[in-house]
Amino acid sequence: MTDTAALAPSPAPGLLTHDRYCDEIIAQTALLTDHLAGADLSVTVPTCPDWTLRDLALHVGRAHRWVETIVRTRSAGPVSEEQVPHFAGGDDPAALADWLTEGAALTAGALRAAGPDTAVWTWAWEHSTGFWARRMTHETVIHRADAALAAKTDYDVVPEIAADAVDEWLQIVQYSQRADPSDNTAELRGTGRSLHLHATGTPVGLDAEWLIDLGEDGFTWRRGHEKATVALRGPLTDVLLAFYRRAPLDGGRVEVLGERELLEFWLERATFG
Repeated sequence: MTDTAALAPSPAPGLLTHDRYCDEIIAQTALLTDHLAGADLSVTVPTCPDWTLRDLALHVGRAHRWVETIVRTRSAGPVSEEQVPHFAGGDDPAALADWLTEGAALTAGALRAAGPDTAVWTWAWEHSTGFWARRMTHETVIHRADAALAAKTDYDVVPEIAADAVDEWLQIVQYSQRADPSDNTAELRGTGRSLHLHATGTPVGLDAEWLIDLGEDGFTWRRGHEKATVALRGPLTDVLLAFYRRAPLDGGRVEVLGERELLEFWLERATFG
């Protein structure tokens, strides 16, 4: 049996409280439905080209309801689609929006009732309801960006959520590297190379800068301002989107300082799922 504790990434507890994550699942889903309102749900999502906008909405809603079932039943293992009530969703835009809203509320309610420390199955290093509250928040935040790009609507994320999304993404990529030696993330290593993420215009005290060090055994990361081989610099939402491969490096919203090839090497391999 794999020891997931041994595979745990660098410690980075969520920046938000459990109740705030639960609130954000609902709030981010409401913003997602705003992006969908009046949009052509048959358009292809540029950042997820295998999906239409309807497919993306169904993916988010099904993820919420899947997690709700895991949490509500205190499942010790993954649950199947057949075990998830009202999993399918619908085609009618109004019904789809209502289904998304209801699913987010059910998921947040189950997580709130369970609290952050209840043991449940997850695919990751942490087997708790707190993991799912944070994961579903950022699942919705990032796919909301996909929806905004497809629908050509404005997108922004409040600073503390965007910073926590960067932390969580680094943890996921690090866990993937340690858990699966055959994964592309295994190539993110090599002594003497580093990346710096520098978010500008953030609130005092947020410390929205990250240093990623590549080593022979993989990579490590920490918050802070330090010289690196390459730096990605710009407003926090734009840094998040570029780092998550939701926005191009040459789109005019971020700067790349130093060895761009290293940043591109990272982005090509820092994937999950």
